[in-house]
Amino acid sequence: MRFSIFHNIGAPGRLDDVATVLDEVREVATFADNAGYHSIWYTEHHFGHEGFELVPNPLMVGADIAARTSRIRIGQAANIVTFWNPMRLAEDIAMLDELSRGRVEVGVGRGLYGREAMNLNPLADPRDQEQNRELFEETIDILRKAWSGDFFSHNGQFHQYPAPGVSWDHPLSPASPEFVGDDGTISAMKVVPNTFQDPHPPLSQVIDSPRSIQSAARAGMNGMFWMPPVSELKGRFELYRDTLSEATGVEQDLGTGLSLVRDVYVADTMEQARADFEEALLTSYRWVCHWRGLGNLREVGEDIAGRELDYDFLAERNLLVGTPDYVAEKVHELQQELNLQDLLLWTTHPGMDHGKVMRSFELFTEKVMPQFAENPA
Repeated sequence: MRFSIFHNIGAPGRLDDVATVLDEVREVATFADNAGYHSIWYTEHHFGHEGFELVPNPLMVGADIAARTSRIRIGQAANIVTFWNPMRLAEDIAMLDELSRGRVEVGVGRGLYGREAMNLNPLADPRDQEQNRELFEETIDILRKAWSGDFFSHNGQFHQYPAPGVSWDHPLSPASPEFVGDDGTISAMKVVPNTFQDPHPPLSQVIDSPRSIQSAARAGMNGMFWMPPVSELKGRFELYRDTLSEATGVEQDLGTGLSLVRDVYVADTMEQARADFEEALLTSYRWVCHWRGLGNLREVGEDIAGRELDYDFLAERNLLVGTPDYVAEKVHELQQELNLQDLLLWTTHPGMDHGKVMRSFELFTEKVMPQFAENPA
């Protein structure tokens, strides 16, 4: 099993001290690099005056982390690709892949918050789910073309590359049929630099609904889950496996291509773990569940009408919070039930004390990871 870190960077009440928050981010990453974690993932959110989500561009954080680490892979969970100019995103990811010498993992998402979408790209309005999906799929298509290493063109519903009618005449760049048409205008483009990884960095999509699960598998993208309890995840893991098997023509094992984010906190006692983690954990869930509701936390067949979102509600379904032995037991359950191959630890919930975060990572590294040494990260 591989162990990775999901790092949502949030620090409510510290918007005047973001530089120090970023120093803490660096400490987590360099620790993880030295401790043998497989990857670390950063989020993209915008206009977060509440302080729960501070990073508008995970690629910039990734560039900083790449310069300070040597082994750990650097991911985004996720680039909200519907907000980006696809060509700029392709270029920036390729540059980060070169800077890190091929350590980039590309996570992609469609976007959830209207205040972000409507101020960055109104075409990504999450209230129009069909258009949002179409924009997402076209953007992924453009990224793949851009990373092919070849000259390419694209004429889609939302984007056209190259823009029509741009003439080209430069003595240091002689016109060639590869990129100039008979009328002397640019007919194709090439992204420079290309990605370090060939054909491009691995693609992962944050997925949840059956439609998204099947779409990701058919497109050859890995999948990332977070909230659902094991009873619900089983069906989703099976759907991804079956769709991927059909798409590739090769029977796939359960868990292949999938990662799971779990809320993880390790302390010397169960009581201390809860006391340290509860408030920050619930901040994240109250923030997200305001938009999503509690349905994604339901066990198979469970009626949760009237249930309150509190620590006990979460603890019985998806938390890995407690002593090292308790957390290891929960990880073993995920391995046995889902054939889970990549676990992403989310410890850095907004408002967590940094010293306690680092102590939890130390305990997980020293006392939980060795119990899975037969399948090293």
